[in-house]
Amino acid sequence: MYSINDSINPKRFIKMIELNTDPKVATVFNNYPKNIKEKLLHLRALVLETANETETITQLEETLKWGEPSYITKIGSTIRIDWKAKTPNQYAMYFKCTSKLVSTFKVQYTNTFNFEGSRAIVFNLEDEIPEEALKNCIKAALTYHKVKHLPSLGI
Repeated sequence: MYSINDSINPKRFIKMIELNTDPKVATVFNNYPKNIKEKLLHLRALVLETANETETITQLEETLKWGEPSYITKIGSTIRIDWKAKTPNQYAMYFKCTSKLVSTFKVQYTNTFNFEGSRAIVFNLEDEIPEEALKNCIKAALTYHKVKHLPSLGI
C-alpha cells in the first residue's frame, strides 16, 4: 500500500510543509503498474521536496484532478502527474496549458526535456530525470502567481 512517506527522505527537508492528502490519491498510485508507480512516486517526491525547500510555500494539497495525482498551492498553478496505457513507455508531469509555464520551460530547457504541446514535460521510462532542472520547473509552477510577471518566471 502506498503511504504518505513513500519516496520521501525527510532528512533532505529544511522544514515540513502542511500536506493535505486526499486518501483517494493512494488508490490511484496503487493501481499503476509497479514500475510506473515507482516513477510517479519519484515525481511526487520531487514535488514535495521542492515545496519544502521553497520558503513561500507552507501548505500543499495533494488531490485528484481528472483522476490524476495533483499538487496545488495557494500561490501556484496545479501540477499533475500521470501515465497513460495508450503511451506505455512514457509518463508525464502536466501543467496548466494556458499558463506561461511550459513555453518558458521550452526556452530554458530546450535540450533537457521532451515536451507535449503547451501542457507537459514527458519522460520515457528509461530516462534519468535531471532533478535540479525539474525542481526549477516545479518551483515555478508551485509559486506561479508570485513569479508569472518575472522574466523566465525567475528560473
